[in-house]
Amino acid sequence: MIYTHNLSPVALDLGVVQIYWYGLMYLFGCCVALLLGQLRRHRLGLESQDLWDCLFWMIVGVLVGGRLGYMLFYQFGSLVTNPLSIFYIWQGGMSFHGAAIGICLGLIFFARSRRINPFDLSDFVLCTIPPGLGFGRLGNFINGELWGKPTDGSWGVIFPQSDSFLPRHPSQLYQMLLEGLVLFAIMWVFTLKPRPRMTATGLFLLCYGLMRWLVEFVRLPDPHLGYLAFGWLTMGQLLSLPMILIGLGFLIYGWQRNILPQPVRR
Repeated sequence: MIYTHNLSPVALDLGVVQIYWYGLMYLFGCCVALLLGQLRRHRLGLESQDLWDCLFWMIVGVLVGGRLGYMLFYQFGSLVTNPLSIFYIWQGGMSFHGAAIGICLGLIFFARSRRINPFDLSDFVLCTIPPGLGFGRLGNFINGELWGKPTDGSWGVIFPQSDSFLPRHPSQLYQMLLEGLVLFAIMWVFTLKPRPRMTATGLFLLCYGLMRWLVEFVRLPDPHLGYLAFGWLTMGQLLSLPMILIGLGFLIYGWQRNILPQPVRR
């Protein structure tokens, strides 16, 4: 049955203050990551306060990297003509790939402060991130943004915000299922027992890159960018390609070295 999108992005209207679902999704993702981290923090000898400190640097990485990445990858022209536009966060615009770079830098900083191998930390942290990705994509769906191409399927969704009233692929929900549920299941099962250093990081990069690459075939590219090449290559696919290659390299190299993670020495 075709569904017409009529969801409000505002979760709670308090008059002078409005609370948006998209912002709440970030909160939900952080809470779930903390809970999952608590279940396995003993593996690295981490304390509860360590998890909060690590989360702080991850949030900084997401916000700074996500916004800067969006402006560099998707709005570079606007950034050049008006550098202050990077601060126009009320207009929206976050990039996963930019946020991923920001998280990496935040994790490196935190790992150095606790004398943890950065890959041991990333192997631990990346198992807790997929639910947050799923919540984020649900937020995209509630906002009625990042819709897909037209479809004849009965699961199509009409987005009145789009340029037509054609049923479209709910690509946000596809990504929610793949990045949120499937990726979490893969990562959690893979790390039920300790794995060689950097292999979990490699698996995350490889799986996310492949999932994003596939969904991009039914997701519309950004209008101001369009397809970059071949009549189908999107910016999302181009940015995911390094993730796939680096992830595969980490997996192979990690298995060959076969070094298990080392707990924190206090």
